[in-house]
Amino acid sequence: QVQLVESGGGLVQPGGSLRLSCTASGSIYTINVMAWYRQAPGKERELVAGIMSDGRTSYADSVRGRFTISRDNVKNMVYLQMNALKPEDTAVYSCNAVIRPTIISGSYNYWGQGTQVTVAS
Repeated sequence: QVQLVESGGGLVQPGGSLRLSCTASGSIYTINVMAWYRQAPGKERELVAGIMSDGRTSYADSVRGRFTISRDNVKNMVYLQMNALKPEDTAVYSCNAVIRPTIISGSYNYWGQGTQVTVAS
């Protein structure tokens, strides 16, 4: 059983910062890509940022230069540092990871429950 649990969401003023954290726990052999997605009301879910096990990163154009994704491969955690937040960043942010639970299993896609980020004055 693999679980992803996010923390760090909340209400912040425009221009402020928040740091999201996500911890993967349970039966984990390897974790390939870890990523953050978000979904705003009435909009489709979108990829915010992703990070491979070797540290390579990718970002949505809308957040590049403001957000930084990082991971701790020992603790099985992924972080999203969000700076210069804008009202349009308001959304439910969800952690995603491709995890191989055991040495003999395939890799599967797992999701956290999501954490609300609201940017408003």
